[in-house]
Amino acid sequence: MRKPILTLTTDFGLADHYVGTMKGVILGICPQAQIVDIGHEVSPFEVTEGAYLIAQAYRYFPNKTVHVVVVDPGVGTARRPILMEAAGQYFVAPDNGVLSMIYTRDQHKIRLISNEKYFLHPVSRTFHGRDIFSPVAAHLASGVPPSRMGKLIEDYLRPAFQKPQRAGKRTWSGRILKIDRFGNIITNFHTEDFPDLEKRNFAMVIGPHETSVLAHTYAESGPGELFVIVGSSGYLEVSVSQGSAAKKIGCESGALAELLVW
Repeated sequence: MRKPILTLTTDFGLADHYVGTMKGVILGICPQAQIVDIGHEVSPFEVTEGAYLIAQAYRYFPNKTVHVVVVDPGVGTARRPILMEAAGQYFVAPDNGVLSMIYTRDQHKIRLISNEKYFLHPVSRTFHGRDIFSPVAAHLASGVPPSRMGKLIEDYLRPAFQKPQRAGKRTWSGRILKIDRFGNIITNFHTEDFPDLEKRNFAMVIGPHETSVLAHTYAESGPGELFVIVGSSGYLEVSVSQGSAAKKIGCESGALAELLVW
């Protein structure tokens, strides 16, 4: 029988004890668990970036995988913990939109996590990753049915940041979802929404910088030249060959990006 798989996606980084503590909680409840780190370097408090990260990874995991996603600037407030069932998998996270890119892609149902039997006690006001999300996920991985965690809800948060918005006849307003470790700027412009970009005139604008070059590989353009490339997840990225586009432009996750197409 396959061992249960749990994944972790957080903005905790690896310098502190937080991630290790969460793994200890999980293994204490479900010692046979296989724990996979999707990423812990989400920019602090950047819910959009966390949403992007889990949305790119989950589809490659088998059924019954339990995903723990903790990017939680509202920890300790009235922000609710939720459990989502989607694509044959489980997602345990705060109700702050960090799962919203999956909402738009897959049929899903959401439960309010309210059964404190599956929490660690006492529950800290600052570390729900340890006291709520990790133990709930471990119990799910151990075979506890999702229905025991709480009732189904419909009023979960659905932020509007997933899709670019039309700002004019030829202009779309979007955002930077993530800057990867190479300095590539990943925007929320997806090829599904702009399928014929290669055949059109376009300009990608971030701050005072603009490029109309669409490359097929990172090595096509000359050193220092900004270009747009379709990344492995289908999103348009702004890049520099063997350099950091983010440093060249001077931008961060969450910043505005603009796409003109004509």
